[in-house]
Amino acid sequence: MDENKSNPHSTSTSQTTRETADCIFERLRFQITRLGSATPLTSHIFFIFGASGDLAKKKIYPTLWWLYRDGFLPERIRFIGYARSQITIATIFEHAAKYMKVENHERETFQKFVELNSYCVGHYDVEKDFQHLNDEANRLSKQESAHRLFYLALPPNVYESVTELISKHCRPKPPGWIRLIVEKPFGKDLQSSNKLSEHLSKCYVEEEIYRIDHYLGKEMVQNIIVLRFANHILSRVWNRDSIAAVIIIFKEDIGTQGRGGYFDQFGIIRDVIQNHLMQILSIVAMEKPRSTKGEDIRDEKVKLLRCISPVKPEDVVIGQYIGDKDSGDVEHQQGYLDDKTVPDNSTTPTYAQLILNINNERWAGVPFILRAGKALNEKKAEIRIQFRDAPGAMFDEDIRENDPNGRLARDELVMRVQPNEAIYLKLNTKRPGEMGFIIEETELDLTYGDRYQGVKLPDAYERLILDVFMGSKINFVRSDELQEAWRIVDPILELVDQKKLPLIPYKFGVFGIPEAFEAAAKHGYIFRGTYLWKDERSGSITSKEQKKKEKNR
Repeated sequence: MDENKSNPHSTSTSQTTRETADCIFERLRFQITRLGSATPLTSHIFFIFGASGDLAKKKIYPTLWWLYRDGFLPERIRFIGYARSQITIATIFEHAAKYMKVENHERETFQKFVELNSYCVGHYDVEKDFQHLNDEANRLSKQESAHRLFYLALPPNVYESVTELISKHCRPKPPGWIRLIVEKPFGKDLQSSNKLSEHLSKCYVEEEIYRIDHYLGKEMVQNIIVLRFANHILSRVWNRDSIAAVIIIFKEDIGTQGRGGYFDQFGIIRDVIQNHLMQILSIVAMEKPRSTKGEDIRDEKVKLLRCISPVKPEDVVIGQYIGDKDSGDVEHQQGYLDDKTVPDNSTTPTYAQLILNINNERWAGVPFILRAGKALNEKKAEIRIQFRDAPGAMFDEDIRENDPNGRLARDELVMRVQPNEAIYLKLNTKRPGEMGFIIEETELDLTYGDRYQGVKLPDAYERLILDVFMGSKINFVRSDELQEAWRIVDPILELVDQKKLPLIPYKFGVFGIPEAFEAAAKHGYIFRGTYLWKDERSGSITSKEQKKKEKNR
């Protein structure tokens, strides 16, 4: 079914594919040059705070290498890692090696990249360590006015001291600029988020702050704006008159894998829904911006969020996964509380569904369902726009002849964010070769792996870090936007923290929680479980296999 649809095409290494990628890279380089990200003689320094941590080794250093390899970074650049660990830059690259994906023919280029990197040991609250870091930056760049970018891959409890000391001791001399990349979580609730924003505003202007949400760098999330506002056929139906419900889904097929200690401080609502899914919702539902400029787009997102009422307790379902002792998969046998880093009595949700209402003329009465969970049956993120029932009963008699309990399926526009990016419109059609009007569900399909074979889609971090170099803020979160997102979920977070909402256990590997599906149906989202993806329709599927698929779905 479409829940399990996969991309049959793997990345090709043919000459055609390489030529396609080279052509795309060349266009990107031209765009970067046109946008004027830097003058040839200007030096840049990229600082990685938390250089010894997981995010740095798995994402930041590999991303910087890929951007350097593909010729997207300024010619005069240095990279400085900073952390408390008594290690060397060689140790950092040793730990990050398997994530770098260095090909044999890239070894020489990679060595040049490594030579541009250095590492400083220091505390996050000691002034002399930041003074030493500044001296080291000046020595390496030989230019006190070099542009400086600071990536904070740090726990939130050190943000205040680090950002204050960076501003005090590590600012470049004019005309150099400073840009601060702040990783989520941006606070733990409305109060702590506002406190952090207030602190940052004392040290930096908003133009210098880049609050990074990597979901905004994903190809399909960025494509929503084009899909909505560049296609008249969609703009006419993008409202409460045509749309019955919108559901935004995030699923992971893994548990905490021994890293539950960090997750337990936040839970799935803070970790995924308040940021990733709320960002997607604002783009799906916002009014048309005046232009594609960052501030115009972010203005409309804020206006939209201000129209959303705080979530009601009756519109929330939360759960926590337990081990499936009958599973042959060892990981699936382990529940959330079996993670040794998680407190024994933890009631932190690993699954949540929130149903939101947007109180404006376009969306009044349309439920926006945000659903996220760990330890489910698959890894997936997607947006489903479900349209209202076709008016009239023209085909009811034909449908009942084949299924006494049947009804005409609703049209549904699906935007698959990950994996295997795709946009497809589910609709009804006459079954070929049949007498009369026997109707089945099919699709108009834009699967990226089919349509854009050989095209390399940049990693979200690649796109976002490149945006920071160019000074583009379209894909970053503004302080007022952040405040509104916290306002919407804050009352529910308080109830969750006070253990006032029922926590539903669910087995590792299930499709989801039945209570969540029932709540979505109550608000008007209809799930039939009868749709087959094209690859499954073309194969031979027995009735028994079909029922099993529908049950799992």
